[in-house]
Amino acid sequence: MKFFRKKRVFALLLLLFVVFLFYNTKLLGSWMYPVYYKNDIKISAENYNVDPFLIAAIIRVETNFNPEKTSRKGAIGLMQLMPDTAQWIVDKADYADRTLNSLERPDVNIEVGAWYLNSLSNQFEGNRIAVLGAYNAGPGNVRKWLQNNTWDGTLKNINQIPFGETRHYIQRVMYYHNKYISLYQEDFGTDLALAPSYSK
Repeated sequence: MKFFRKKRVFALLLLLFVVFLFYNTKLLGSWMYPVYYKNDIKISAENYNVDPFLIAAIIRVETNFNPEKTSRKGAIGLMQLMPDTAQWIVDKADYADRTLNSLERPDVNIEVGAWYLNSLSNQFEGNRIAVLGAYNAGPGNVRKWLQNNTWDGTLKNINQIPFGETRHYIQRVMYYHNKYISLYQEDFGTDLALAPSYSK
């Protein structure tokens, strides 16, 4: 009898916990979709006028917030910057040479990554979907696809992108971007994510 009573109490507690989570969707969401390095993301986003939720979503997809991850191709840090790209950024942005040796540091990696996103945004006239494509496949490929009408640069026609990896990448980043907006809008205190160019 005691056994069944304990089972009922456990079932009731479990039910109450599930109901609590259901009604507190933000708590559940932040547990399922955490964002780390918020301050570094916010500072770099403000410095370069970049959507902080885009930075967070890219980090989630690239490394799941693990700063020690290095890809087989040699990409470094939270935002998985390729050494050649990082060198180009250091030269263009006039960063100190020591920046290259510090790319594994989260704050440095996010800063350099945010600068690069701003540069890509300028290259693709604020089209953030094209920016994501360029971040994954390289700006040269995206420019070629847009110029020869292989892809029109919209999310709606993402199936036109020749690289399956890039299509999947954009979809994943977009998914987390939308999650982060709904969960952390107040934390970042910005409306950059809602800019019209995001709909392209």
